[in-house]
Amino acid sequence: MKSASPWVGRVAVTTLGCKVNQFESAAFLSDFAAQGLTIVPFAQPADLYVINTCAVTAKAGAQSRQLIRRALKTNPKARLIVTGCYAQVASEEILELVEQPLCLVGNAYKHRLVEVALADSHCDLEMYLGDLAGAREVCPLTVTGFAGRTRSYLKVQDGCNQFCTYCIVPYARGRSRSVPPGAVLAQAQLFVEQGFREMVLTGIHLGHYGLDLSPTMSLLTLVDLLLAQRHPVRYRLSSLEPTEITPALLARMAEAPELMPHLHIPLQSGDDRILAAMHRRYTRAQFAEIIQACAASLPGLAIGVDVLVGFPGEDEAAFRNTYELLAGLPVSYLHVFPYSRRPGTIAAKMSGQIPRPVKDERVALLRALDQEKRQAFYGSHLGEVCGVLAEPGKGGKILRGFTEHYVPVTFAGPATLANSVVSVRLDRLTEAGVAATLMEAP
Repeated sequence: MKSASPWVGRVAVTTLGCKVNQFESAAFLSDFAAQGLTIVPFAQPADLYVINTCAVTAKAGAQSRQLIRRALKTNPKARLIVTGCYAQVASEEILELVEQPLCLVGNAYKHRLVEVALADSHCDLEMYLGDLAGAREVCPLTVTGFAGRTRSYLKVQDGCNQFCTYCIVPYARGRSRSVPPGAVLAQAQLFVEQGFREMVLTGIHLGHYGLDLSPTMSLLTLVDLLLAQRHPVRYRLSSLEPTEITPALLARMAEAPELMPHLHIPLQSGDDRILAAMHRRYTRAQFAEIIQACAASLPGLAIGVDVLVGFPGEDEAAFRNTYELLAGLPVSYLHVFPYSRRPGTIAAKMSGQIPRPVKDERVALLRALDQEKRQAFYGSHLGEVCGVLAEPGKGGKILRGFTEHYVPVTFAGPATLANSVVSVRLDRLTEAGVAATLMEAP
């Protein structure tokens, strides 16, 4: 199939940020490939560059700017499309960054990005940013390939209504909106036809899935619809708020072997005063009770936790409350982030901003705790025989992958096993996970 635009033959797409962004970039690549374009790595010369940006931290914004400069340095004559959350909330910063014309495509217009990119004339900047506040539907995107991946991200929801005081995402993504269940099932079917053996259900606020639909439905109902399709795949859930983890969800995870025993639950702070200032909707005691219930319902469950360090007003006692709470809970790993001041958020104007050296020290302490938690969790599974979705590893016959409980393993085996679920025995701890032995192959 020939390209609809004779001026472009090579296109490069790069992505920062969350799994939702990665799904959306995969949709762009699917559409560009359908137009007959050649997909090249971002570091190579291209006629068209697409940068799908992130704005969740100041570092992500800086990385977005760096990628814009890099693209224009690689080919100053290339057409440049900048999309994603940084494009949505910092358009003026981007326009001041470069002298060359570029096109900004806001999150509400991502379904038109390929059309805009391949138009004979460059786009009207204002036309493709728009105001997300009134958006009521998720822009329709379809993925026909996830290049280089053995697992696929299945986007089912977009936007967020929470407005946590540190977070720019509701301003960049709009209010919570759900992908209709029929469209979710159709995309899942496409992934099955492409040979994917694992899907990760993802959204900006996954636990709010279905609340905006008519009639309303729940995330668990959507999970049941997917399970009823009897696809030969494993399912994982991306991040869920603590209060959205219900006994019914835990029961389904316990009885459905296709639903992996793995939850990722944001805490952000273990201090009640800081949680209230963040506008988080639970207390440390409630969080602890939920984690204990998860562990009791599903022995061996992988529980990942997000922690935000150095929020304004976090004194030594508040940090110690966070550390001690996490140290005493059966969590498997931590994702630790220093608080990043984001213009436009409530927290950016709060007093009591924490100096960078103090944040760095606290981040280091929690990351050391993370390593302790990981090693203890991985060690608790030694000797077990587990199913692993095999992925190509380094050096010929070395394969890697994750067990059902999200333990990273490496093992020897032929490259032909990639993208198949194999049985391995977990033998010994390594710096990065567990060394395993292949027991059974399909």
